[in-house]
Amino acid sequence: MAEMSNEGANLSAGIDLSQFFQVFFEEAGENLQTMEQMLLDLDVDAADDEELNAIFRCAHSVKGGAATFGFTDVAELTHQMEALLDKLRRHELAPTTQMVDVLLASGDALKALLARHQGHGADAPDTTGLKRTIRTLCDGGTVDTAGSPAAAAACPAPAAAPAADPAPAAAAPDGAGAGSRLLELTVGALPDPAVADNLVELFDEIAGLGKIEPLDAGRAADGMRRFRITTTSSDSDLLDLFTFHVPREAVSLKPMSAGYGFYDGAPGAPAAEAAPAKDPGYGFFDQAPGAPGAAGASQPASAAAPGDGARPATPKPAPPRAEARAAAAPESATLRVSVEKVDQLINLVGELVITQAMLAQNSKNLDAGLNQQMSSGLADLERNTRDLQEAVMSIRMIPMSMVFNRFPRMLRDLAAKLGKKVELVTLGESTELDKGMVEKITDPLTHLVRNSCDHGIELPAERQALGKPEHGTLTLVASHQGGSIVIEVRDDGKGLNRQKLLQKAREKGIDAPDSLTDSEVWNLIFAPGFSTAEVVTDVSGRGVGMDVVKKNITALGGSVEIDSAEGYGMSVKVRLPLTLAIMDGMSVGVGDECYILPLGSVVESFQVKPGMIKTIGGSGRVVEVRQEYMPVIDLEKVFDVPRFDFEHVSNIMVVVEAEGQRVALLVDELLGQQQVVVKNLEANYRKVPDVSGATIMGDGRVALILDIGTLVRRSRH
Repeated sequence: MAEMSNEGANLSAGIDLSQFFQVFFEEAGENLQTMEQMLLDLDVDAADDEELNAIFRCAHSVKGGAATFGFTDVAELTHQMEALLDKLRRHELAPTTQMVDVLLASGDALKALLARHQGHGADAPDTTGLKRTIRTLCDGGTVDTAGSPAAAAACPAPAAAPAADPAPAAAAPDGAGAGSRLLELTVGALPDPAVADNLVELFDEIAGLGKIEPLDAGRAADGMRRFRITTTSSDSDLLDLFTFHVPREAVSLKPMSAGYGFYDGAPGAPAAEAAPAKDPGYGFFDQAPGAPGAAGASQPASAAAPGDGARPATPKPAPPRAEARAAAAPESATLRVSVEKVDQLINLVGELVITQAMLAQNSKNLDAGLNQQMSSGLADLERNTRDLQEAVMSIRMIPMSMVFNRFPRMLRDLAAKLGKKVELVTLGESTELDKGMVEKITDPLTHLVRNSCDHGIELPAERQALGKPEHGTLTLVASHQGGSIVIEVRDDGKGLNRQKLLQKAREKGIDAPDSLTDSEVWNLIFAPGFSTAEVVTDVSGRGVGMDVVKKNITALGGSVEIDSAEGYGMSVKVRLPLTLAIMDGMSVGVGDECYILPLGSVVESFQVKPGMIKTIGGSGRVVEVRQEYMPVIDLEKVFDVPRFDFEHVSNIMVVVEAEGQRVALLVDELLGQQQVVVKNLEANYRKVPDVSGATIMGDGRVALILDIGTLVRRSRH
């Protein structure tokens, strides 16, 4: 361990590596997330070798980067995890639930350590107990439920596995330190061969790293660059250093072979290869750290793999295979871009949409016959602007799997704490939602999932007594419906009890007559401070949460719908707009004002005929549409629109739908459909009732975007 830390320090001594910290933190976070997901999916009774290898590679990647950058605490913990995972994948130990629990806990500790190194976390967690527990499991011991070793004394730390065997009996050149190794570095072929010179400069700048010199003048006819390296550093550290400049698939390290500066039989010359070795792929020599199937610390080259014949003393790597290069292509085709740059791009596209709308508005006054070329160009501009807007918006769209993947671990821990058995089913993970929306919806969904596990799903004994399977099922579903995304949290638990909810509401002083519909009774749980839990625990019971859930979702322009059947389960549907930036809208005129209706909420429009509107209760008005009565909302009165043509009567109705109910809006005229850029009115002015935002029209006027949800709620009262 000390040797590994010293190597990391040596690499950091001659160059400022802090410029690469952010990349390391992002990649480490992705590796830890992937490792956690694979651990949760691991079947301990029939673990797949490839799954264990993949988990090991995640831990190894984190350790290699941490050692390079000098994050010793992270490297030490991942080193212990590697030792355990290495024994699992070599079948020296059988995986157990205890091992999975400890590895998951180690992953949490690593996230906390990385957060502290980024300046986001508080005090560093104490990992001494975790490392001792891992060593105990590594030596075949067991741990009690509290996580401490069951053995009377802590087992000693396993000795670090031997470093990769150097070329047999290769003599170190003059001036090299004891233990130096001769390695051959192959780079390329690269689009710019001069990039390989950067590796030489970087290598020379780092004190104590060793010596690098070109072979065959450093260049070959095939465009590859070859160098001889004399160093005491490990292969993984060298690879981590080189791949800051060059793609990993373009770098190959192997022990120095005969033919480069040695004559046959010369003292210290490496022996020629006995036979070609089995190609491990990806440009790595067999047993190299990070090579697929390689151990955390390389085994001696003379070790024979189970079921294989003895390997030759010095394996010879085959050239990188075509499929290996293809596998690396998707990774090299991605680009990390900050969210601020994407937001700036979206804002610019929004301004372009407004400018295009202004040009389209002004072009209506031109004679199409005389200005045919301009009209054609404006039509092309409109089409290209829409395509550009859709392409830019898709950059911010991320799949719902990014949200759903957070819940398996949380649900596993929560079910264990509550003594329940819960299976999580996810559907529609590929459904995409705006990144800004994803960040804001995660907390409300987390609360709904915790509620379903705590209040909904029964204990195994209760479920069996009711004739249900002892494993409860919690389902997360995401789907597109019109211009919205619907996320459903569904469980097969006990559901909501109508009488219990009414009784609790009356105890809280809420007006709750027996005449309330089921839907209205279910919505009582959104009242502030409302809870049906019998006992307050650290999971729930304080009545804080569901009201905040609804408030947060409503603030996003969304709605919440609850459905329940006592004894069979409960469903909560969250309906959200797809994006907050640009939307399709229908513009309507009232007097001299223009208002925008979200197109996804518009059902139909029709002309009012005499006798269609009926008055009820003295002031309320309804209209009959295909044998269905719906409330009428006069936008002129809602917004006090000034009118100078006093004889005019609004005779057009637009039917809109929100929260499962429909209302008819009375307007003067329909102006058309168009894309509108949503501007936050509250941030730039103040909160306006019944308005969700504003936009700039083609003629430069500001038009208000109506909040259909609040208009529907207005009609109820």
